Amino acid sequence: MTSLGVLIEVADAVGTVTFSRPEALNALDDDAKSALLTGLRDLAADRGVRAVVLTGTGRAFCAGQDLREHVQRLTQSSAAEVWRTVPEQYNPIALTLHTMDKPVLAAVNGVAAGAGASLAFLADVRLVATSASFTLAFAGVGLSCDTGCSWTLPRLIGTTRAMELLISGRSVSAAEALALGIATEVVPDEDFADRVAVRARALAAGPSLAYGAIRQAVGYAAGAPLAESLAFEAEQMRRTGGSADHRSAVDAFLAKQRPVFTGQ
Repeated sequence: MTSLGVLIEVADAVGTVTFSRPEALNALDDDAKSALLTGLRDLAADRGVRAVVLTGTGRAFCAGQDLREHVQRLTQSSAAEVWRTVPEQYNPIALTLHTMDKPVLAAVNGVAAGAGASLAFLADVRLVATSASFTLAFAGVGLSCDTGCSWTLPRLIGTTRAMELLISGRSVSAAEALALGIATEVVPDEDFADRVAVRARALAAGPSLAYGAIRQAVGYAAGAPLAESLAFEAEQMRRTGGSADHRSAVDAFLAKQRPVFTGQ
């Protein structure tokens, strides 16, 4: 499905979301954000989708907010209309990525800037092409940060480094992203598509319900006391413990066989 700058494809239990406005470095205008939110919600609800991949077309992953559209709205719309995009679009997109019961892989093929970088930070796995880079461009245009960046980035690299990147707005190469802990893996450009396909298939073949629950538990524990984190862990253990995947794994263990997971 192609819809206004976002391409959604499902194949072999992998749902791929491709930002497809290469002429604008895959910047997100209002139509693209709406299509992205709808597409992510559909993939989250689709029990046949076991893993989700985010990637871009051309030389960018996603350049974040479309500033041309933003400038037009600043001059033609009320402040309430201009800034509704954060609570009504960016925030639900971030929450959908964080709460879906399946793993998310960001295939960062090129420039990831502003909200584009924030989207990549929300993924469980970040494969980064050698030529790709991250730029936290918010402060450079006199803005704070959004799409969960204030929550994800300090958890990935620590508060001190997160503040430095957010304040400076400098570009972070793939190699530095790996050293900082932003990138899971850096892949040569010529091998990137094949490596993404291998990792996505592996995630889709695994206990994807458990992967989603683990992400939620780790996120919850990052800001909760131990007692509350233990209670949340217990809740997730009950939920995944009642799954077909858990029963399949136990039966396979007893039979000395390899388990076959369904994500349910």
